[in-house]
Amino acid sequence: MNNHKVLIIDDEPISRRITKNFLSQIEGYEVIGEASSANEGFPLLLKHDIDLIFLDIEMPEINGLDFLRSIANPPKVIIISAYREYAIEGYDLNVVDYLLKPVALERFQLAIQKFEDAAPNRKQLKKYLDEFLFVRSDRKHYKIDFDQVVFIESKGDYLYIHQQDENIKTKETISRIEQKLPEQFIRIHRSYIVNMNHVKALNKEFVEIGDEMLPVSKSFRESICKIFE
Repeated sequence: MNNHKVLIIDDEPISRRITKNFLSQIEGYEVIGEASSANEGFPLLLKHDIDLIFLDIEMPEINGLDFLRSIANPPKVIIISAYREYAIEGYDLNVVDYLLKPVALERFQLAIQKFEDAAPNRKQLKKYLDEFLFVRSDRKHYKIDFDQVVFIESKGDYLYIHQQDENIKTKETISRIEQKLPEQFIRIHRSYIVNMNHVKALNKEFVEIGDEMLPVSKSFRESICKIFE
């Protein structure tokens, strides 16, 4: 399982060092970056897929709470502050926990436990996403069961997902959706991806799948040859 990615924003170097030290004693956390102000932290937040921010409040230029209000969809936040009076305001912003400096390791670990209780179960989520795909069509997000997909066709500005029971039309590109598919899907043409579990027959020129005969282009024949090998 991937580590939780952490950003520390605090103008006190000692406080940042203590936070990093505490995190080093807990499995599953990786400090992606640290900043001494909100202005320094914001580019790091944009650049990286952050799961958790440790955020001070009293900092130069922009305080932590104003910084938090400025983020449209913030990651989970644990505030570490020397000032008790901001606690209610912090919880109103849906922070995971509010820690008062100096922070004891036991209290820090409790905050981490609150974060993990609030965070999605990544193992279960990965298993779920290994079996399904969501695509947008007609202002809805449709859940696509990989096993039900026969083949995928790119036509003009749209992608057609041909399933056993229905077809879904979406604006997704074939190259982007190819990256999300499991290994039983093979690209045979710039316009076609097939689910090998539904293929009836194939050669270097065509793939017979369902009631369709789909062409194999020269640039993708190598992947077909590997199947024969």
